Amino acid sequence: MAEPPTAAIHPVQQPITGDEEMGDLTQPTQALAQFYRAFNRRSLDLIDANFAPTDEVAIDNPVGGIRRGRQQPHLMYEKIFKSPADVKVEFWDYTIHLTGEVFLAVGRERGSYLAGGQRSDLSIRTSRVFRRYDGKWRQIHHHGSIDDPNMLAAFQKAV
Repeated sequence: MAEPPTAAIHPVQQPITGDEEMGDLTQPTQALAQFYRAFNRRSLDLIDANFAPTDEVAIDNPVGGIRRGRQQPHLMYEKIFKSPADVKVEFWDYTIHLTGEVFLAVGRERGSYLAGGQRSDLSIRTSRVFRRYDGKWRQIHHHGSIDDPNMLAAFQKAV
């Protein structure tokens, strides 16, 4: 049996920061820009608009652990936004995988946060899954991992 053909996917190096034009949220990069705008501007209203209105939402990251349900993004990001850490990140080195009504974004976040009056670097492996609702992309899953154990411990302490 022959192997199916594979196409090389080249990761995008231009970061998504949240300062991009969000348009009508019908394109995957617009939905990603909405999330990073919400995060970097500490907007719970935009977080709520970005995540899907379903209890199928699942988040697994270094700050909140595993959380499931429609209210969990709001609760977790509220904790981060209220912390003195002033976390800022951008999404880069990513690929987008689209199949029907779902897309997966796989890449890296880089940024910084405030701890003890000093800025510290942050590097997170990140994946996000979005589903189309009424023609617009809404996030249903996020996973983030910090590989460096010292960076992870310092970040968790800061937030």
